[in-house]
Amino acid sequence: MLKTPILHPEILAALGAAGHGSQILIADGNYPFITKSPPTATIVYLNLAPDMVGVIDVLRPLLQTVPVEGYAVMDTPPDMEKPAIFKEFEALLVNIPETRFDRFAFYDAASDPATALVIATGERRVYANILLTIGVIPP
Repeated sequence: MLKTPILHPEILAALGAAGHGSQILIADGNYPFITKSPPTATIVYLNLAPDMVGVIDVLRPLLQTVPVEGYAVMDTPPDMEKPAIFKEFEALLVNIPETRFDRFAFYDAASDPATALVIATGERRVYANILLTIGVIPP
């Protein structure tokens, strides 16, 4: 038994192979996992059913496992209210720089070869995608 908060073998293998500057996409249930991810990324499907497993359920243990130096979200159109999940991201990623991309720029960023791991969730909230950039552990 491992002591890390993450026990999923595919996720652990992908994290072990990733490094500083690599990206991790935690995607909501609407995200086009296959067409908007790089072909080199490991895709892990945790989307068993709607609302199982949620983005925040994945984000919490990831933040205890890897250092994060930045994150990006898919920004909403100007006439739409900021999604509640953005506040949850901000509460968990205190003092971590945030970038906001429009939908297609977010797809481009997530499709970059730097994205090593894509985790598909059953999250039903819209705009719940988050792209994490792995940081470093200081000596």
